[in-house]
Amino acid sequence: MADDEQKVLDALKDAAKPMRPGEIAEATGLDSKEVSKILKNLKSADAVCSPKRCFYAHADYEKTSE
Repeated sequence: MADDEQKVLDALKDAAKPMRPGEIAEATGLDSKEVSKILKNLKSADAVCSPKRCFYAHADYEKTSE
């Protein structure tokens, strides 16, 4: 896993709530377009989920919110 992907996962895990891509970019210091690409990759790998439109959370969030 790339460093930037790990940064995004860490930010989502630390937040413990769904975040918008812009919030993730702010938290990680990455460009928002880059964050969007990373989220797409992580979502297809089931590492993140999207509990509601335009919000993303760590895959563990789904398990703890049920």
